[in-house]
Amino acid sequence: MLDKTVDSLEAAVAGVPDGAVILIGGFGASGVPTELICALLDQGARELTIVNNNAGNGKRGLSQLVEAGRVRKMICSFARSSDRKNPNAAAFAEAYRAGKVELECVPQGTMAERMRAAGAGLGPFFTPTAYGTPLAKGKETRVIDGVGYVLETPLKGDFAFVKALRADRWGNLVYRYAGRNFAPVMCMAATTTVAQAGEIVSLGSIPPEHVMTPGIFVKRVVQGGDGHGI
Repeated sequence: MLDKTVDSLEAAVAGVPDGAVILIGGFGASGVPTELICALLDQGARELTIVNNNAGNGKRGLSQLVEAGRVRKMICSFARSSDRKNPNAAAFAEAYRAGKVELECVPQGTMAERMRAAGAGLGPFFTPTAYGTPLAKGKETRVIDGVGYVLETPLKGDFAFVKALRADRWGNLVYRYAGRNFAPVMCMAATTTVAQAGEIVSLGSIPPEHVMTPGIFVKRVVQGGDGHGI
């Protein structure tokens, strides 16, 4: 019988190699698979490229990966946390100023569409977002019908870590409110998707019309955290 559940967080992040591209769900503090990130810290993979809306927020999770020197490049929309008084929120800024990590800043909509394109098997696409700004530097641009566009490429991950409210053993996922954020397109764009679920329910407990990410896009499911958006 098909069963994608694993017994531990350690097993969930097994096999993540050095240099992997990891798509991590979350919007600020909402929907962040913190337990998976902490398990990755213990696992030891280095030279990682991380794709996330933020570059770390709070004491645990992504900020710890950055502080430990495990992140080579960050692809995100917001590299600086609004919580500037929190020293843990400044981990990326300090590492970046010291030249220890690269940064690729991508507008939120463009980042989501780049991952959606990767998941759908599409090629590069034109978007008006960032035309005429420093973010378009080095990229192909065109003016079509009087509108300037920037050519953007699909963004694919080796792994995706997402946080779900509940899951079943086939990997069907349901998210809680804003905890959904980038998770569905990240699951599509990754070779291996690992879902941290607050609750693993019996097969058939999730009505088909409630499934937000079909199990076909998920390789591993582990119980961890409460599954809430924050």
